[in-house]
Amino acid sequence: MKLQDATWQDVDQFKRSGVVLIPTGSLEQHGPHLPLFTDSLIVTSVAEKIEVLLPEHVLLTPTLWLGASGHHLRFSGSLSGDFDSYMGAIESVVESLLPHGFQKFYVLNGHGGNREPNGMVVRKLKAKHLTCTFGHAGYFDFVKQEIADTLTGPLKEMRHACEAETSLMMHLHPELVRLEKRRDDGLITEPSVVGVVHHFDEMTEQGSYGFATLATAEKGKKIFEAAVKKALQEIEAVANGYFLRGL
Repeated sequence: MKLQDATWQDVDQFKRSGVVLIPTGSLEQHGPHLPLFTDSLIVTSVAEKIEVLLPEHVLLTPTLWLGASGHHLRFSGSLSGDFDSYMGAIESVVESLLPHGFQKFYVLNGHGGNREPNGMVVRKLKAKHLTCTFGHAGYFDFVKQEIADTLTGPLKEMRHACEAETSLMMHLHPELVRLEKRRDDGLITEPSVVGVVHHFDEMTEQGSYGFATLATAEKGKKIFEAAVKKALQEIEAVANGYFLRGL
């Protein structure tokens, strides 16, 4: 059930064993070829497909689109919530629904910058509501191998306005992709460092990171279908229940 389309009586009748699915995205620069709403558009498509396939098990909230995007603010049009405000929005959604008997919540993420604050807020909520179930993951986390197998460029993972993300947008929203402006972009550290925080104006020339020129709608279709399948399995397991057994 889509929360935005329901009445309060519809929600009142929705079974409480279902999962409240909360998509999180962003409104931030995605290079010269993708719209600022890219992350939100993709994660919304994944979440809406899951709701279509599990309508009796999923209560889908609207996508929380104001992400943790401070590392993109040097590029015009990018918007960001500060960490407390961003995490507070997720917490407010959960705390609004808890008194109505919902006990299972899953944050499905579409923006890499949201990963750490999403983890922090669900841990905070779990510590406060011990009998409830909380989970979070990016749709891309479920399909790392499928992404690597699909991409033909040297970068075999999801980055930013890259081969994978551009392919997804070419599949889902081709009318929004500026094909003629696709370019390969991004810098790597030498020698390699893995723990230093960089903003995107330090790492790129025009905001994208990866090999967008290699993107195709066919690749996007494969990644999207795999992400829906794997995320669906996760949400279905949370909805139907699972048990913990010894190793």
